[in-house]
Amino acid sequence: MALSMHKDSVNKQMDSSKYVRYTPEQVEALERVYTECPKPSSLRRQQLIRECPILSNIEPKQIKVWFQNRRCREKQRKEASRLQTVNRKLTAMNKLLMEENDRLQKQVSHLVYENGYMRQQLQSASGTTTDNSCESVVMSGQQQQQQNPTPQHPQRDANNPAGLLAIAEETLAEFLSKATGTAVDWVQMIGMKPGPDSIGIVAVSRNCSGVAARACGLVSLEPTKVAEILKERLSWFRDCRSIDVLSAIPTGNGGTIELIYMQTYAPTTLAAARDFWTLRYTTSLEDGSLVICERSLTSSTGGPAGPPTTSFVRAEVLPSGYLIRPCEGGGSIIHIVDHVDLDAWSVPEVLRPLYESSKILAQKMTVAALRHIRQIAQESSGEIQYGGGRQPAVLRTFSQRLCRGFNDAVNGFADDGWSLMGSDGVEDVTIMINSSPNKFLGSQYSTSMFSTFGGGVLCAKASMLLQNVPPALLVRFLREHRSEWADYGVDAYSAACLKASPYAVPCARPGGFPGSQVILPLAHTVEHEEFLEVVRLEGHAFSPEDVALARDMYLLQLCSGVDENAVGACAQLVFAPIDESFADDAPLLPSGFRVIPLDPKPDGPAATRTLDLASTLEVGAGGARPAGEADLNGYNLRSVLTIAFQFTFESHLRDNVAAMARQYVRSVVGSVQRVAMAISPSRLSSHMGPKPLPGSPEALTLARWICRSYRIHTGGELFRVESQASDAILKQLWLHSDAILCCSVKTNASPVFTFANQAGLDMLETTLVALQDIMLDKILDEAGRKILCSEFSKIMQQGFAYLPAGICLSSMGRPVSYEQAIAWKVLNDDDSNHCLAFMFLNWSFV
Repeated sequence: MALSMHKDSVNKQMDSSKYVRYTPEQVEALERVYTECPKPSSLRRQQLIRECPILSNIEPKQIKVWFQNRRCREKQRKEASRLQTVNRKLTAMNKLLMEENDRLQKQVSHLVYENGYMRQQLQSASGTTTDNSCESVVMSGQQQQQQNPTPQHPQRDANNPAGLLAIAEETLAEFLSKATGTAVDWVQMIGMKPGPDSIGIVAVSRNCSGVAARACGLVSLEPTKVAEILKERLSWFRDCRSIDVLSAIPTGNGGTIELIYMQTYAPTTLAAARDFWTLRYTTSLEDGSLVICERSLTSSTGGPAGPPTTSFVRAEVLPSGYLIRPCEGGGSIIHIVDHVDLDAWSVPEVLRPLYESSKILAQKMTVAALRHIRQIAQESSGEIQYGGGRQPAVLRTFSQRLCRGFNDAVNGFADDGWSLMGSDGVEDVTIMINSSPNKFLGSQYSTSMFSTFGGGVLCAKASMLLQNVPPALLVRFLREHRSEWADYGVDAYSAACLKASPYAVPCARPGGFPGSQVILPLAHTVEHEEFLEVVRLEGHAFSPEDVALARDMYLLQLCSGVDENAVGACAQLVFAPIDESFADDAPLLPSGFRVIPLDPKPDGPAATRTLDLASTLEVGAGGARPAGEADLNGYNLRSVLTIAFQFTFESHLRDNVAAMARQYVRSVVGSVQRVAMAISPSRLSSHMGPKPLPGSPEALTLARWICRSYRIHTGGELFRVESQASDAILKQLWLHSDAILCCSVKTNASPVFTFANQAGLDMLETTLVALQDIMLDKILDEAGRKILCSEFSKIMQQGFAYLPAGICLSSMGRPVSYEQAIAWKVLNDDDSNHCLAFMFLNWSFV
């Protein structure tokens, strides 16, 4: 009996562990559950068996094994799909690199031939004994003309499609020679290395007419879709104001010729905008590739004349375009060439690098187009997930509207309704007004505000030249430390334009920004070179009568170019007030900052260090910097900073708003000047060498007072004087290892720093000039302020006090820890209170 029971139990174990064949109905039922819950619990599996009769003959353990196998198959399927995708990318990239290698070999052969030819010419010239210099110059010029003949285009009938087709075919041939040949001497940009997940291969021109950039990369979109995206230039080229197709002519080979007029924005307030009159040719090659090529129509190329230019400088597009080749297994290989002549001689000399830099062209057009296509490809494949319930297309539209609104404000075109307002006698800030803003603000503004009160939009803007200030670092500081430059009352006034009854025009408040900011990420591009975010400004009332201002406000903010390793990158911070729950079509009134680097010119004299670009244009680029401002690490970079702030106004308050805007922009300029001086690598870095010793009589006297007062109050010596020289005390105080700082003591005023030794300047990350704008309560945390308040009466009565270890903040917002601090009164020769001195012992950055 016992033996038979044992056999039955063994048979049951064998039955439960053997393979079970599921019927199609059972598989369908299990798949439905798997779709809802890939990993059901034990209770859920038992419930499934009870609720589904067709699964009643299957053990719960076998159900568990089925779900395990199903998850394993799903994982294997995804991994196989991923590997296939990577394999397709690597195959296409390998083909692309082989073609690039062939092109480089042709370029090397061409350079070797030119080198040999030049050597032969030099040898023949040195071997000539008779003086035939004039004749040889003439003959060499004739030979050069024969080798590189200038293309002579026949006169083409503007109304003859055959003439336009001839121009289009020439444009196609020249473009392909640049995209895949050696027509331009390309130099690969640093950091742009090929790979299946990289942006692609990016190169810029060297020693060619105009400026040119070239890129090639892979995307997972079909060629026709890529061509459609690239033709919508307004969606990805942020500097494009408008593009109009004035005529479209089909060709016999299935292509299309289009006559296009395009307007672009000026990057700063001190240069004119550009426009282009071009012919665009779209066709297919024999291998199935799509080509979109373009060039300007001029008197030398022939073709119809373009629209007249008003307020624009006519620039030229040299043969450029897109070569889009299909990949095996799907996707496309894209070759992009942008080649333009922006007429750099029409702008002031200090701004010419903006129009002569291939790197800036590559960032603004070439790489921007490739990144936009990759962004859409990843969004289409579902690789990018955005929160907040916003569609990717809506978020891209927000970014475009912010950039477009800021560009409109910087340029102030008359056909948009902008007009110049009279100045107050100082030309540092330009004020423009627009009394018909519904053209670009949207109908919500005109119905809710302007139709009731009248008025419009006012823009205050200024441009500056910055020396030795990294654009990425400056914009990142402005983004993360809004309280250092913004005014809460002005932000409240800007936010009130979303309502029908705006606040009164605010006055500048000495307290600055009383609230804090919280950055809420909304979206970012694939390579994190651009961020779209919502900023919540947490406000607190200034006084009981300011309770109306004590409310949270929201900004939609776009930040780009904050990667310090990017070459030639333009950095930008643009923001606009919004409601807490803003609609997809919410009206935006953007303001912000733009910093564009200027390529340094090592062969010319250093520019005068100034933040006023207008005076630089008048004075010129001559003049050497003072000895105290010499570069300490060879960092030499000039950049142009453009600031533009927009405000709405009612008609009867226009002059008041203009005065407020002008004053506010000037205060922002002053704040940016202090920040720029603090973060400049040539002015601030503890490892770059000692800072210059202040040698004024006031500094010598103050150093003597500090040491004497320390000895009187504490009974000890601050340090032992080792020399009898008149400046010995100041030198030892300046080089003291602990941070020693002095701040003012005035009734009804916040303590402001007046002096710091070298260690103190390093701790606060500032300079002696900018030190006087830093308040004591700004660097102390909440605990430090409480301790100082509790010990302040002791300091004033006893003369000194020891403060415990704590944390303070540098001017850049970095936390600094210290083991102990000593505070004492500094007495002058009459034993009157002169200032307070602080010494922070053993400080270090956290």
